[in-house]
Amino acid sequence: MGASDNATPHTAADYDVSVRQTIPFYEAIQSQTVDLVRAIRPEAECWLDTGCGTGYLVELAIPHFPLTGFVLTDPSPAMLDRAKRRLKDHEPDRVRFLPPIGNENLSTCERQVHPQVVTAILCNHYLHREGRQAATEASHRLLATDGLFVTVENISPANEAGVTLGLERWRRFQLAQGRSPSIVDDHVKRFNTEYFPITVDEHLGLLRQVGFRNVDLFWLSHMQAGFYAVK
Repeated sequence: MGASDNATPHTAADYDVSVRQTIPFYEAIQSQTVDLVRAIRPEAECWLDTGCGTGYLVELAIPHFPLTGFVLTDPSPAMLDRAKRRLKDHEPDRVRFLPPIGNENLSTCERQVHPQVVTAILCNHYLHREGRQAATEASHRLLATDGLFVTVENISPANEAGVTLGLERWRRFQLAQGRSPSIVDDHVKRFNTEYFPITVDEHLGLLRQVGFRNVDLFWLSHMQAGFYAVK
């Protein structure tokens, strides 16, 4: 499965509508991410949003960070095009875009961006374990000392019973949003085949392993979790 223009099951053109029918509390996840950064790094000069999708997170954040420059990147040219359209009215010193790049290859950006904040919202779960580790290590290297890394991902419950329950709840949520049973069934089958979730404990362990401190969970609902870590 999967759309031809990005790693998600939705085309870039349909993403903003379809993701809200797929991810419970999608808008809350975005707004809570902005609120978290406001609480920890309100003075950030540079915020790198990786896997930026259609630019919705940055659109939410801009009014709250008048002194921050935002840099966006995504592996999908189609997603970047959507983000550029969404944010076209902002000056280049406020919003600029890097070429398409996967988060596992962020090290190539070291000479282009020096962020105090890096976000990776609903994107790293498309990477296998080696790719996720590479992406997390690269985010750590890019960040300034005391910089903030925030990631939200689809997660795996800790045992098989939890996986079964989580997927059933996810299925019921999507049906309640009006998605067809066949589309929902196809989406549920993506678990550990087209995206590769790990547990909350594995996430926390990985963040500590690559050298972050003050690692913690800030969001958990259904099969999505959010984590923050300070360098």
